[in-house]
Amino acid sequence: MTSTDAHPEKARSRTRLSRWGSRVRVPLALVVVAALLFAGSRLDLLPGFGDLFGEETNDRTGPTLLESIQDLDRYEAASGNFQVVVDLEKDAKYLPDAIRGTRTLYVGAGTVSSYVDFSGLGEKNVQVNEERTAATIRLPHARLGEPAMDPERSYAVSKERGLLDRLGDLFSDNPADEHAVNKLAARHIGDAAKDSELTARAEKNTTGMLQGLLRSLGFTEVTVVYA
Repeated sequence: MTSTDAHPEKARSRTRLSRWGSRVRVPLALVVVAALLFAGSRLDLLPGFGDLFGEETNDRTGPTLLESIQDLDRYEAASGNFQVVVDLEKDAKYLPDAIRGTRTLYVGAGTVSSYVDFSGLGEKNVQVNEERTAATIRLPHARLGEPAMDPERSYAVSKERGLLDRLGDLFSDNPADEHAVNKLAARHIGDAAKDSELTARAEKNTTGMLQGLLRSLGFTEVTVVYA
């Protein structure tokens, strides 16, 4: 009797393992990939290994070029912060909103400055008495600058789109284009600035600045007129 006949159970086990191994042949590369994926998911649970398979952001922006320099001939005397909620809806004439149409709720935030223009001032705008103790300065009324939108505080609350608009966004370079609502928000902010007291505050601040400056030069009476 041979050793195999003496241990029939061991012989049958080796036979079953041999048959199983011959039927299942897993490629080595697949085993390595599966092991890496499993390890990556488990390493997140260990301190210090969470970023082993994480994303990395590289800023390869080129140098910033200075295109031009412009001298300012105006005194920025006041600035206002504004916020508006834009509700912009676009509908198609002969199609329901579910097919074609958009509605966007957008919070727009920005600032508007008010300034006094000094560029056109000359000797005729300043009158001084013989004792050089009194001065009268004539200035143009304060103006409003263009609204400067703040991207950090401006955001879309919601955007509803019809089926055709959603399909169009799939082929668009910028499906989340907020240019239209941002422009509309800037227009509303500009209108609100016109109804505010920004220009009056700018003229008051400019008067205070000039009075303080001329009094430090020895003038006791300083009058600022806006016309």
